[in-house]
Amino acid sequence: MRTTVGVIGAGPAGLLLARLLHNAGIESVVLESRDRAYVEHRQRAGILEQGTVDVLRAAGAGERMDREGLRHDGIELRFQGKRHRVDFPGLTGGSSVMVYAQTEVCKDLIALQLKEGGPLLFEAEALAVEGAEGDRPRIRFTQEGREDVLECDYVVGCDGFWGIARNAVPADLSRVFERTYPFGWLGILADVPPSHDELVYARHDRGFALLSMRSPTVSRLYLQVPEGTDAEAWGDEEIWDELERRFETEDGWELRRGPITSKSVTPMRSYVHEPMRHGRLFLAGDAAHIVPPTGAKGLNLAVGDVVTFARALVQLRDTGSAELLDTYSASCLRRVWQAERFSYDMTTMLHRAPDATPFEDRLQLARLERVAGSRAAETDLAEGYTGFPLD
Repeated sequence: MRTTVGVIGAGPAGLLLARLLHNAGIESVVLESRDRAYVEHRQRAGILEQGTVDVLRAAGAGERMDREGLRHDGIELRFQGKRHRVDFPGLTGGSSVMVYAQTEVCKDLIALQLKEGGPLLFEAEALAVEGAEGDRPRIRFTQEGREDVLECDYVVGCDGFWGIARNAVPADLSRVFERTYPFGWLGILADVPPSHDELVYARHDRGFALLSMRSPTVSRLYLQVPEGTDAEAWGDEEIWDELERRFETEDGWELRRGPITSKSVTPMRSYVHEPMRHGRLFLAGDAAHIVPPTGAKGLNLAVGDVVTFARALVQLRDTGSAELLDTYSASCLRRVWQAERFSYDMTTMLHRAPDATPFEDRLQLARLERVAGSRAAETDLAEGYTGFPLD
């Protein structure tokens, strides 16, 4: 089997890349180790930046998103019982975000790929990337018990943090920057309408809490918990009671309760692998970088990566210039590090460390007061949250 671009992974990054390449008239093959049902139902991110929304629309994948997604023009910060709304359009010149789950993005892109695009092979497990230094890289993979080889001009690893693509970058050329956090997020899905029409980020002495949603009838909420917490160790009423404490306000706002349909714990990590290119292998999304979920950047960073790669390949085809391909890693990493900075700032401003001192507590509150009291600080948060430019 042979193609122009071999894409490892059918998450949102790999699927969107295949769509962008198809629209540009460039062949690709997508290899995904899991089956279609798994890809379409794994719960991940739910916030799309303005740039991501624009890219999906331009790619022809925005119709259902625009019909069913929830546009949000701000978030609410809570601390010491106070509430402060951050107005995104007013601070950014019109930008907003869209609440639309990654599962739905994947469903839309899979349907388009199977209808119009190149091969999308489910249950095709990539084993190794070979020959990345040459002009004919290969992906060895297995499907239905048989091993096969996909020969490509380029390979793009969109196979996540635990994928195999990053392993093809020689260890002596790799640099890893990493930070782990001593807490995680206990996340729940509940069959109850959201208690607020926008996301609520709460800083409390007992720990962080986030009120989010998946639809007008389904709430998504999170609690900061110690690292290594077992989700099943928390009873449903215990979770609601703790959420109520952390979201408490001076004006008597009330949290709606309902049946919890799922619960899980997400670890918190910051991670960057440099470079994001080796020869004709390009890394994208979680294969190259991880951010804590506080800033809602993971899926959106992956979109930035594949947009950058697709533009670079179109430039090479149309002009013969490899300038954008040659600067792929540097271009992506500039955006990645700004997102890492933003996510780290949001995380450390809102989460209480287990060993936090009274001095550090006061600094957190001072940072929140600064955002609430300074248009410049508020604008910086709004610009970071709605997304850094894809150009």
